[in-house]
Amino acid sequence: MFPNGWPGRGLLVLRLAAGGLLVYDGIEGLLTPHTLLLAAQDCSLVVAGLLLIVGLWTPVAGVLTAVVELWIVLAGTNQMRSAILLGIVGVALAMLGPGKRSIDARLFGRKRIDIRDR
Repeated sequence: MFPNGWPGRGLLVLRLAAGGLLVYDGIEGLLTPHTLLLAAQDCSLVVAGLLLIVGLWTPVAGVLTAVVELWIVLAGTNQMRSAILLGIVGVALAMLGPGKRSIDARLFGRKRIDIRDR
């Protein structure tokens, strides 16, 4: 769940790219006037993106990303490909985990258990 080396770096790049796009899309949406429901959608994108960038609660952020992107697809958008791709990346990150370079790894990373002989 917390791979290091090249797989861990790959997860970091994936988290940074997806998180950056989510934050950008969310802020861009918040800057345009719209309904309260769309504002909640854009705030969810920003929160999920920031969580992915820092690697905190990555499975939760990945699922949140997938749900919001599915919501965007079902509501109809002119950026269907981006929404589908970000939703799939969210699901993949939820399943793969954040990698070694994340807050999750610091908080919940590998633990060493020593069993002593008596």
